Amino acid sequence: MKNKLLFIFLIGVNIVVFSQKTYIKDYYNNGNLKEEGWIENQIKIGYWTFFHKNGTIKQQGHFNYNHPIKYWYFYRKDGSLEKEGHYVNGKQNKWWTFYNKDGTINHKCQLKDNQKNGYCLLYKKEKIVKASRFYDGKKVNEWTNFSSFRKENNLKDLR
Repeated sequence: MKNKLLFIFLIGVNIVVFSQKTYIKDYYNNGNLKEEGWIENQIKIGYWTFFHKNGTIKQQGHFNYNHPIKYWYFYRKDGSLEKEGHYVNGKQNKWWTFYNKDGTINHKCQLKDNQKNGYCLLYKKEKIVKASRFYDGKKVNEWTNFSSFRKENNLKDLR
């Protein structure tokens, strides 16, 4: 019985010692922060932030076993938001929004496994000016006005 308890105790100690969750920070040679986040057994997990060399945020989001998951944000060197969207199992999926340097929306696209798959909506002055439909990364249709788009599509597909 003592041997069994000792064995269970040693296994428990090994699990705790060798699988500790640690918060790390890595720096560029210029002293600015390069990245920070959680690791476990040298694998990225949890929330991470990456930085440009000039110190502005480059991207932010969650990891699960080194794969990006959930919602991510990407920024330009000047700090302006470049794009944002969902990762599922390490791949871009669902709606992604892409921004102009002035912060207005340039376009939104539905993605599946890193490819356009669904609708892409092009914006000008915050209004939709064109819509396209993609299947496995290839354009299959395009509309240049909203009324023709509505006639041929179900607006619920834009959710």
